[in-house]
Amino acid sequence: SLSSREIHPKTLNRTKDDMDQLNEVTTKVEKLMEKYPTITGNEYLTSLSVQFGYSKAYFFLAILLSLSSLLYILGGAKLLSDLLGFTYPAYASFKAIDSADPNDDTQWLTYWVVFACFSIVESAASFVVSWIPFYFFVKLGFLVWLYHPATMGAVVVYTQLIRPFVMPYIGGEAEKKAD
Repeated sequence: SLSSREIHPKTLNRTKDDMDQLNEVTTKVEKLMEKYPTITGNEYLTSLSVQFGYSKAYFFLAILLSLSSLLYILGGAKLLSDLLGFTYPAYASFKAIDSADPNDDTQWLTYWVVFACFSIVESAASFVVSWIPFYFFVKLGFLVWLYHPATMGAVVVYTQLIRPFVMPYIGGEAEKKAD
């Protein structure tokens, strides 16, 4: 039997595994910060890290959590989902405009068309939206799915839903067949 001051070996292993996971996440966050130093304030957070002796990833995540909480308090989940659906896609669109690759232009133009259609439908159906529990969190996931490079959800929504409905009215199908 273990005394009250002794730690069971399974507890030590679990704690070690937890610390390994935490270190892995910290490393990933620091790599992200190094990839986007201007947006993440990498230099400032590095100085805080040196000054206080904690990883700059902890400061970054604390600031991110504080800002998210403040935005949630001020505007609720709707504001958070609208900002998430706008800020990163706007940033990526600005980068795409200046790049030589036309594929990223098409990706972000498609996203904005889908985002606009979704916003119109959401506004028109606001009475239904108010009855859906956790709607804005579902919306948040949907918007990330739309613009995430691994899923390219905006292309799926555009080709499967929007394009077949809109193109007959603007003559796009007839022009393609004539070419």
